[in-house]
Amino acid sequence: MAWNYRPSDRLLHVLPLHHIHGTVNAILTPLFAGSSIEFLFPFNATAVWERFAAPFLPSPEPNRKPITFFTVVPTVYNRLLSTFPSLDARTQEVAKKGISPENLRLNISGSAALPTPTKKAWSDLSSGNVLLERYGMTEVGMALSCGLPFASRVDGSVGWPLPSVEVRLVDTETGEVINEGEELDKDGKERDGEIQLRGPTIFQEYWRNEEATAKELVTGDDGKGRWFKTGDVAVRRHISSIQTSSEKDTSQNWANGPMYFIRGRKSADIIKTGGEKVSALEVERELLSLPEIEEAAVVAVPSGKWGQKVGAVVILKKGAEGKKGAWGPMDMRRALKDRLARYKIPQVMKVVDDIPRNAMGKINKKVLVNAVFVDETSGDEM
Repeated sequence: MAWNYRPSDRLLHVLPLHHIHGTVNAILTPLFAGSSIEFLFPFNATAVWERFAAPFLPSPEPNRKPITFFTVVPTVYNRLLSTFPSLDARTQEVAKKGISPENLRLNISGSAALPTPTKKAWSDLSSGNVLLERYGMTEVGMALSCGLPFASRVDGSVGWPLPSVEVRLVDTETGEVINEGEELDKDGKERDGEIQLRGPTIFQEYWRNEEATAKELVTGDDGKGRWFKTGDVAVRRHISSIQTSSEKDTSQNWANGPMYFIRGRKSADIIKTGGEKVSALEVERELLSLPEIEEAAVVAVPSGKWGQKVGAVVILKKGAEGKKGAWGPMDMRRALKDRLARYKIPQVMKVVDDIPRNAMGKINKKVLVNAVFVDETSGDEM
């Protein structure tokens, strides 16, 4: 209902099949709705562009209808964007038509944080199509989503609880439930809270693992059932300028109230440095907005002085140079000084040729820290 799957949809499937994104979002749900699915394996960016373009060529192939639904991970969008300039002029022209809003009615990004520059670049290329972000996981399916109106797809937000899903934030420091209207502390700072979920779509237990079930499912005080502790941290914000529904589309009435913004995994993306908490995802978005950086991962580097310090692992774009040659840590700090509070700016940075990701585009940050910052000492702290 929330994404309006329909029999007329044609979904292009390029995802792995061992993950909920590829199985539930891109196979089971569209099949229940009567949609058509085309599989493209293995993934090839040029082949994807050619498929988007196919219906609009002068002599289109039979049965090559426009793709109307596309749901992938951010790394796929980045690959498509980087490959597009290598296409011939005719393919570029018709491929842009294929991903325009009048043909590709819904383009979704999920399973990892969407960099704002990627979202903007896709919108520019597609004549205004806006990527929709959502939040879910294996145990719960889809739990939060932005709405179908473009205006509801706010940068960095995963939107609102989907129909039938209950969501609460539990303060990561005090363990208190953050009720609506209590999003700021006494100093006016946003309160981080672990996302906890409840509802008929949430799993009941871990199969034959009573210990994990007892650890991750907590009984609610209202007697209405248990809450699942997701391990993900978010803040909740009121965005007053958004018009999320209309009289013509009552299916979007769920998309209202304060929106949720993911700060990251409690275990890997919330960095505690010198008494302050830093969202790795926030810093990554700012790094990726810099013209010199191709990819970035922000991690917690152990520190005797600060507890943890903010570290950045980056891949530079070809030709990236600073004032004294190769773009380095001081260039990074100068570029971020007007974008981030001082304590959020990475204290250490490593330039690499590759940042390992799994099939869903996710990074194991603990492994990355051990591999990249193994020789770091407290001497490089500011």
